Amino acid sequence: MEKSNFKLVTDEEIEVAQFGQYLLNLPIKVDESKLDKKLLPRYFKEHPHENLPVFSDKYMIFRRGIGIDRTTDYFIMEKLDMIISRIWMWFLRVTRLQRLFSKTEKLISKKDTKKTDEISSDSEDQDIIVERIRIEKLELSIRNLIGQITIQEPTFDRMIVVYRRAGTKTQIDRGIYVKHFKNIPMADMELVLPEKKNPSLTPMDWVKFLISAVLGLVTLVSSLEMPKADIWVVIAIISGLAGYCAKVYFTFQQNMTTYQNLITQSMYDKQLDSGRGTLLHLCDDVIQQEVKEVIISYFILMEQGKLTIKDLDHKCEELIREQFHEDINFEVKDAVRKLEKLGIVARDSIARIYCVPLKRANEIIGTTTEELVIKAQQGLPS
Repeated sequence: MEKSNFKLVTDEEIEVAQFGQYLLNLPIKVDESKLDKKLLPRYFKEHPHENLPVFSDKYMIFRRGIGIDRTTDYFIMEKLDMIISRIWMWFLRVTRLQRLFSKTEKLISKKDTKKTDEISSDSEDQDIIVERIRIEKLELSIRNLIGQITIQEPTFDRMIVVYRRAGTKTQIDRGIYVKHFKNIPMADMELVLPEKKNPSLTPMDWVKFLISAVLGLVTLVSSLEMPKADIWVVIAIISGLAGYCAKVYFTFQQNMTTYQNLITQSMYDKQLDSGRGTLLHLCDDVIQQEVKEVIISYFILMEQGKLTIKDLDHKCEELIREQFHEDINFEVKDAVRKLEKLGIVARDSIARIYCVPLKRANEIIGTTTEELVIKAQQGLPS
């Protein structure tokens, strides 16, 4: 994984990723009873690793690269939810019911707002900042409410999930599942989780139901106890209560449909491969990465002559920046070590690195497997 530049997802990254909502608005949980809890703890006991996530005993998630996903739509139900939420927060402020909420939640919310609106990809040399554009932060205007809007979410360019299913008392499942995904929005990262439970109404939805029912019943009873109860007021109260409950229910149904569509998309569009295909892809990634490092390092030495390890590193990064407009951290030490193993570079008395001529390097390396295959296809003697 390290050779392919994949990094283990940390608890902090999970927290930042799941703070906001994007297309998936349902709480997704893993059915831990279906996952093995012996293999990974045993592995990490023999191979210690820092900053392991809390789920590392059940499954592992690796990620590589940061991208951007944009979606343009009307988002009618989401806009209604946003308006209702803002009205509810205004009501809490006016009635001073906000004091019922803990101060800790306020501090956490204020602390994390900026951090979770901008996602950074850590690198030794730089930070890549990607801004989240969410419906919750939407500016209230007629144009935004009735027209299409574009929301934006940073994505993990590549993700790999590793896990093993739990066996039964009579049969142990020894198969290790490896799944490879692409372009997964951070806020929808639950899509790649293994053995997901079917989502249900959230505790907040049930709270909304209960609060609405209690307030509706209290208002209804107080209206009926009046000497001259207005039947239209009673009808309005019942209609409002029924309408709000229907809104919560249909919002859940819409979220379920969206969830099923996203699951289908993740299986057919975002899942690159699984099992042996993923392992072969990783091996190919490693080979290509190391071959490219070796070629670039040799080319710079051939063009520039003798260089220190630091100067070679700088020249390689500068070449990639000029030719491909990408800023990377070039692994020069690994490349030089491979070149020295091949015997086509050496060091002088003051530790400067130099290469042998190209013709001589080709003689030292000898005939490659690819050249043998080409000669065999052309019917030439080896």
